[in-house]
Amino acid sequence: MPVTLLPSLPTRFDAAPEPIAPEPASSGPLDVLGVPGEINLDYAASAPCARAAADAVAELLPWYASVHRGAGALSRRCTLAYEQARQTVGDFFGARADDHVIFTRNTTDALNLLARALPAGTTVVTFAGEHHANLLPWPRGSVRLPVPTDPDAAVRDLAAALTELRRGSSPALPVLVAVTGASNVTGELWPVTELARVAHRHGARIVLDAAQLAPHAPVDLLALDVDYLAVSGHKLYAPFGAGVLIGRADWLDAAPPYLAGGGATSHVGPATHDVNWTTGPARHEGGTPNLLGAVALAAVCTALDDADRAALAAHEQALLTRLRTGIAALPHVVELRTFGPDAPRVGIVSFVVVGWDSSDVAARLAAEHHIGVRDGLFCAHPLARRLLSEAAGRTGRRDLPPTALRASIGLGTTEAQVDKLLAALADLG
Repeated sequence: MPVTLLPSLPTRFDAAPEPIAPEPASSGPLDVLGVPGEINLDYAASAPCARAAADAVAELLPWYASVHRGAGALSRRCTLAYEQARQTVGDFFGARADDHVIFTRNTTDALNLLARALPAGTTVVTFAGEHHANLLPWPRGSVRLPVPTDPDAAVRDLAAALTELRRGSSPALPVLVAVTGASNVTGELWPVTELARVAHRHGARIVLDAAQLAPHAPVDLLALDVDYLAVSGHKLYAPFGAGVLIGRADWLDAAPPYLAGGGATSHVGPATHDVNWTTGPARHEGGTPNLLGAVALAAVCTALDDADRAALAAHEQALLTRLRTGIAALPHVVELRTFGPDAPRVGIVSFVVVGWDSSDVAARLAAEHHIGVRDGLFCAHPLARRLLSEAAGRTGRRDLPPTALRASIGLGTTEAQVDKLLAALADLG
């Protein structure tokens, strides 16, 4: 998609950004905002803002007022916009009629909310390949399965673990399976539908971390048959601080509020603990909600609904193939992967440059080529360290760095940007 260029902002670099030819002027809702001369290949951390999100916020800002707390025209309009956003986001992700759609700050916040709402005695089963957001919130006693060698192994490992778990504990105790849809380290797709089938066969529920999947492919709770879904607006071209947890109401309505405060109550009496909590999404949305974040996220959902998702995916896959083919041709660059080289994936590639510290490479790409990529372990330390070890074994190299680099693409990425990254990496050889 075209990139809408904004005036250049000051940076800490002395050198001025090299000019690049601007894309044709456009005001399409899925055009993304950008800065002249800067190449953003770090979408997996935070995607740029889509025109649809920026326009929705700009339109509502003059009306900005309280939500659910006023009788004036401004407050009524904002309350309507907030609840319409809830409906739009729920519809976009295929929420069932009795599901709750709860606005949060991001995926991490959404999964922490669900962790707080788990019934007593719940065992959570997840994989060591998860982002920290899907590893750290779960209660002690949770089961962490090893990183599988391929998608089929993930399904087999989960089936074996749930069989053993049900054999060794009360069948009445709840179990939750927590999985990602697409790895934030490698972009590889996980077999969500098959994992959900296994979970339900053993009487377990399943939550999907869709933070990396949703920006690249349609995600539908009903079609995937998952019980809960968590997603971030800032990954989905709506960088205004909103996320969402969607899922079955019973656990959420039975749990204490995630945030105790205004809006979460139906009655507060004079005694310290004389309080009745409301049910529904408001129970976990205490305080003034993030109206602009919700509206921005809904606007992007609408724009994506109206777009040709298949064409967007095909364009991204062509760019991804160009990037991975180019990296494979560089003998001093090694791609990281969990599954086989041909496993389906979204536009995320992690790699190392032999003999170079990854932070030095990232700094050089930024300072000399004005290319932004991520370096480190990507908030997925167990997986990233395992893949670095695997890469060393696969290549026989002993001079790989202890951290990696990640290039991620999406709306706004062009062939020229991919080629400039590959040329810059070639210069390091």
